[in-house]
Amino acid sequence: MDKTSAREQSLSYHLALVACRAGHGNSHLFNELMRTVYVAWFLLQDGYGDEPLALFKTAEYAVEAALELAHKSNEWVLAKDAIPAFEHLLALHDAQLAAAPLHKVIDAERRLRQFLAGTAHSPISEAHQRDIA
Repeated sequence: MDKTSAREQSLSYHLALVACRAGHGNSHLFNELMRTVYVAWFLLQDGYGDEPLALFKTAEYAVEAALELAHKSNEWVLAKDAIPAFEHLLALHDAQLAAAPLHKVIDAERRLRQFLAGTAHSPISEAHQRDIA
């Protein structure tokens, strides 16, 4: 992936986290965070990174909790205790974008689209987890 495209993607994810942690989130920004979690997961499955399943599940559950809060109170904020997991995942994803060839990133995005078109609750499952924890 060229450096400019990777930088633009990274900036978009980091800005989404800044907004969501400050209580200025919205559905689009939370979708950006979730997209980052899932694309990073797919790239991890392809060997780009070495993080445990729990990190991805923590981030996924945090977004789900934030969406539930938003539907109840129209308050779009990411829980403070989830911030470190997202910071770690964004650092991982930055490294993935720097290391993975473009075709791997495109394949991860294709896998994300397949998941979104399906009925599964999450693409992150222990059945797909490599033994890295």
